[in-house]
Amino acid sequence: SGVGNIANAVLGAMGANPDIPQFSMYSEVLQDSVIDLISAGKIKYASATSLTVTPGKIQEVYGNPKFFREHVILRPQEISNNPEVARRIGVISINTAIEFDLSGNVNSSHIMGKNIMNGIGGSGDFTRAAYCSIYTAPSVAKGGCISAIVPNVSHTDHSEHSVNVVITEYGVADLRFKSPLERAKLIIDNCVHPDYRDLLNQFL
Repeated sequence: SGVGNIANAVLGAMGANPDIPQFSMYSEVLQDSVIDLISAGKIKYASATSLTVTPGKIQEVYGNPKFFREHVILRPQEISNNPEVARRIGVISINTAIEFDLSGNVNSSHIMGKNIMNGIGGSGDFTRAAYCSIYTAPSVAKGGCISAIVPNVSHTDHSEHSVNVVITEYGVADLRFKSPLERAKLIIDNCVHPDYRDLLNQFL
């Protein structure tokens, strides 16, 4: 799982869903939601390189080292981000997109194609090696003034060949084994904000 509010919220929702069984996590960074899910027994084991948690959560970890020693391991980045390991153990990767396009290409680092919002971190390592790679994003940005789903991304970090599933608050588009036209229709029908569907349909 990537870093940020959306990733934290997605993991929290997974833990709250009674249909999702206890699972293990293999990631680069662990956030607050992971500590909560470990404490609740939803995550049985978590492997990462570092903790990126709030002061309250790190105190929770420090306050119960015996418990967390049994559920967390921190490894060097050469291991945690090793694509061979991610592929071998069948990782399901979940990362956040700034925008994605009708082909399934993802921009996760640049605003307007030129201003860097953040680095891609380990998302490339996991996206290209994952058993299933998922990208989440809100359907709109700037208070609804622009769509986060565009005809063509302004900067490509992850190509359509590596991205399996895209998700917004409107739904899920599973892009695997779909033609370019099928992918575009799925994205528009399932992920685009209703205010922008007619506009994007013009690009089909």
